[in-house]
Amino acid sequence: MDRSQKSDAVAQLNAVFGEVGVVVVTRNLGLTVAQSTQLRTKMREAGASYKVAKNRLAKLALKDTDYVGLEEFLNGPTALAWSTDPVAAAKAAVEFAKTNDKLEIVGGSMGAQVLDEAGVKALASMPSLDELRGKLVGLINAPATKIAQVVNAPAAKLARVFGAYGAKEAA
Repeated sequence: MDRSQKSDAVAQLNAVFGEVGVVVVTRNLGLTVAQSTQLRTKMREAGASYKVAKNRLAKLALKDTDYVGLEEFLNGPTALAWSTDPVAAAKAAVEFAKTNDKLEIVGGSMGAQVLDEAGVKALASMPSLDELRGKLVGLINAPATKIAQVVNAPAAKLARVFGAYGAKEAA
């Protein structure tokens, strides 16, 4: 990698750190190409990204960002996972690490808040942004549904009463 490629890589990572909601640092302990591809696919499905970056370049990219606290985790064979949804990258990384012992969660950060391994796992157990939106829509929609049921209930009861009288008279 020549100097211009390195500066481009640093600039790209710096731009990523300026946009994302969470960054998770993982340690790659010998993932095969197939396993790495599977991990990237799971990340993409969750709305996250996964990249193996040189530690020195990642440390340069962290400067002047909220994620500067991640420097302590960048040693050894590490990779970065990130997403704009504060839960997506952590959830995908933790789920993959449960089924594959070659991926280890080292730590992470939500902006200036640095998270250790337990913090990333706790973050992964939270509902994602889409799940929260679904619950919110359900909560907002429930009162309207109940109001419609209450308003329609007297009419339905009247219809049943009239139906019963009609059946009684016909018999």
